Amino acid sequence: MNIFVCVKQVPDTETKITPTSDGSFIETSSIKWIMNPYDEFAVEQALLVKQANAAANITVVRVGSVKDTEALRTAMAMGADDAILVEAGDNLDSYSIAKAIKGAIDKTGKKPDLVLAGKQAIDDDALQVPQILAEMMNMPGVSVIVGFELAGTTLKVKREVEGGALEVYEINGPCVLATNKGLNTPRYASLPGIMKAKKKPMAQHSLADVGVSDADRRVKYSGFKLPPEKPAGKKFDATDAAKQKDVVAQVVGLLRTEAKII
Repeated sequence: MNIFVCVKQVPDTETKITPTSDGSFIETSSIKWIMNPYDEFAVEQALLVKQANAAANITVVRVGSVKDTEALRTAMAMGADDAILVEAGDNLDSYSIAKAIKGAIDKTGKKPDLVLAGKQAIDDDALQVPQILAEMMNMPGVSVIVGFELAGTTLKVKREVEGGALEVYEINGPCVLATNKGLNTPRYASLPGIMKAKKKPMAQHSLADVGVSDADRRVKYSGFKLPPEKPAGKKFDATDAAKQKDVVAQVVGLLRTEAKII
């Protein structure tokens, strides 16, 4: 059984983000990178499948810059067997990323039985790559899954929809699944796992190697900038009982005219 897991490397949520001088992207030289949290659920689910099928092989695939391979090494330390890095800019659009992942999977010569990914990346929140990849690979795809049951060749997944309801899908054959939190509890990489990850194979390809060119790009980003500074808050002294009525009136007036929340 061949399982492929798509992972993305994203800035740590505590990292201070600074746009580049030309506004084309963000400064990446001093950023601490982590595996996209939603992808951790995808890696864990692949490992759970392998526990029930020891012959399964897990390959993690990432498209991004080569300067740091933390996400791939973390996945292999958790238990993935090998990895593929497609070297590209960190601001590639969703279509190009999906095509690069498909090209990387095709290049292995292995027929995928299951492709897993996080439902979205926490940096761009696009929620597009798994769906585009499923279409490119001509496979059924289900996103936002919170339940997973594999019985023989039949896969049953539960998907969250608005209002707290769940949809249940039964799938036969290879498919692409986008995982959501609540599906499982990702494990921590053990020290032995971290040591073993350093020796596990990691193939490296260029975009050209996997059949992606500039012409494939559908979206180009520009105008990156920080949000405006929040104005200073306003304080009111309501300790004097005689002035409390006037203070309440001022606050209500500001909530109506400035904040516009009432």
